[in-house]
Formats: sequence, C-alpha cells, structure tokens
Amino acid sequence: MPNASPTPALMPNRPALRDPAWAARVFWALAGLALLWPAVVLTEFKPWVLLEPGALKPALNFVGAFFPPRTDAEFLGLLARETWRTVAMATAGLTLALLLAIPLSLLSVRVLSLSSLTGRMAVLPSVLRQGVRWLLLVLRSVPELVWALVFVRVVGLGPTSGVLAIALTYSGMLGKVYADIMESGDAHATTNLMRNGSGRLQAFFYGLLPQNAGELTSYTVYRWECAIRSSAVLGFVGAGGLGQLMDSSMKMFNGSEVASILLIFMALVWLADRMSAMLRKGLA
Repeated sequence: MPNASPTPALMPNRPALRDPAWAARVFWALAGLALLWPAVVLTEFKPWVLLEPGALKPALNFVGAFFPPRTDAEFLGLLARETWRTVAMATAGLTLALLLAIPLSLLSVRVLSLSSLTGRMAVLPSVLRQGVRWLLLVLRSVPELVWALVFVRVVGLGPTSGVLAIALTYSGMLGKVYADIMESGDAHATTNLMRNGSGRLQAFFYGLLPQNAGELTSYTVYRWECAIRSSAVLGFVGAGGLGQLMDSSMKMFNGSEVASILLIFMALVWLADRMSAMLRKGLA
C-alpha cells in the first residue's frame, strides 16, 4: 500500500516568508530619519567637504607628518615626566571624587533607608535623598573644562586646577551611577539585614556591596580612564600634563610629537582596560 501523503495538520509549521513586524520596523526607521534630518541640517553636517582638494591635502600632509613618531631621548624624557603628571592628576582627581561620591551615593540610595522598609519613605529622608540627587546633578552638569577655567583664576595655572575640576565633575558622575547600580541590584539580602536590626553601613558592606562590587569596580576603573583623557583636555587650558604638551606640539604643527603623545594615550587606555579585567576576575 503506498504511503499516504501527510495531512496538513501533521506537517511542521513553516517559517513565515515575510517578517510580521516589517511595517513597524520600516515606520520607526523612517521616523528616526525624519527626526535626524533637522539635526543634520542645523549642525551643517557636510562630510563631503573633507574630500575637497583644499581640505584634503592639508589634512593628509598633517597626518603624514605623524610618521615616524619622535623617539629621541630628550623628548621621551619629557614625555615620561608629563605622562606621570597626567596620571597623577587623573588619579588624585578621581580619589577626591570618590571621597565625595561614596557618601552622597549612600545617602541617595533608597534601599538603605530604614523608613522605606515599611513602604513609603518618610518625608525628611525623601527630601534629603532628593536634595542629594540634585546636588549630584549640578556637579556633573558643569563640564570639567568650565571648572578648570574657574580654578585657574583661583589657584593659577598648573595641575591643581585640573585635579579640582576632575574631582567635582566626576563626583557627580560616580555618585549618580553608583546609586543607580546599587538600586538596580537585588536588595533582598540588604533589606533582610536591616529588618533584623542591622545598621545601614553593615547592610551596605555585607549585603549591597558584595553583590555589586564587580560592576562598581569596572565603572570606577572606566572613569579613571576617562579622567586621564579629561586631564589631557584640561592641559589645553594650562593644567599641565600631556594635554599642554600636545597643545604646544599641535600649534607648532609637529606631527611626530603628536603621534608619540597619542601612542602614550593608547597605552594608558590599554593599561586601564587590563586593570579592569584583573580586578573583575579577582572579585568574581
């Protein structure tokens, strides 16, 4: 008896030949382009200008001057000294930022509020928490370059203005992100400790911190890497370090010196990346 053909009910479901969500995808893609176009027009974004002969030739000449990088002993000694100054500026600024960000982040975390254990947070803790949140917003809203210009007028030219500028701006960034990380994590262990009579600091060190240590550490190292780049930008306003050295090299159109400085920045970013990986591995 010949095999009967499979009935439609027994046949496997065939994949749809057309994406069922294609209409929505096309709509949102067109909507995104419609919103992007006014921004492109407003910013006068014209990338084809880079390919014009009058603009392309000077750019290629400047980039061509990057090779080979300057590697004589005198310049390498100067580069090492300014690199150390840049790293010291970033590290000191981030350390001061941590001293301000950690207590502010703990004050702004809802899960560490005793009054929130019973439901709605009390009025005074809620006002304090919101006030701390606004303070963090103000600190991170002012760019470090603006802070540096202010401190240059107060303490004069030099790394001190850069350290203080990084400390203020990064304290707002670190405090806000620390609070978000701790609030988005699992708060079960923390609330249990506090319900059983534990203090807020004990609940933080034994409940909240162990669960979020890896993410907090990774973000802190990333911010140290950003602080190194920020210290370079601050060097353009007289804060010293690699930024000031790069500013003078670019003004003199010395591409070989700029190339050497950029290689140092790449090495510092790689070092920060390796530090982050090792610290996360150690905390795992």
